[in-house]
Amino acid sequence: MMDMKELCAPGGIVGVGTDLAEVERVRAMLEKYSDAFLNRTFTRSEIDYCSKKALAHMHYAARFAAKEAMAKALGTGFADGVSLKDLSVEIDEKGAPHAVVCGRAKEIMESMGGSKMLVSISHTKQFASAVAVISR
Repeated sequence: MMDMKELCAPGGIVGVGTDLAEVERVRAMLEKYSDAFLNRTFTRSEIDYCSKKALAHMHYAARFAAKEAMAKALGTGFADGVSLKDLSVEIDEKGAPHAVVCGRAKEIMESMGGSKMLVSISHTKQFASAVAVISR
């Protein structure tokens, strides 16, 4: 694992992104488009995790914000072949979120000199936020 000295060294960070999502907007999308929205936007792992939560729409909103933040950290957004499912958030054994990058997004991250993407997510009843950092 990368320590703080290495991360903070010149050139240690190669991309940063942030996003804020309205929880109500994501809830409305879930209501209106249901499985079509879920299957187009989220990975199976994300759906399995969020669907078990009492306020699932809050957890989906946090992951939606994370996907946007990760795409911004790449510097591409959802262009240049990067898809929503190339970027996901999974929970480790301690309950902490971690970024999963695959497909075209991983290719772009590696071409930037990045080897790892870190993600932090948070949510309230109204908003979900996320920050993503790509490090060498």
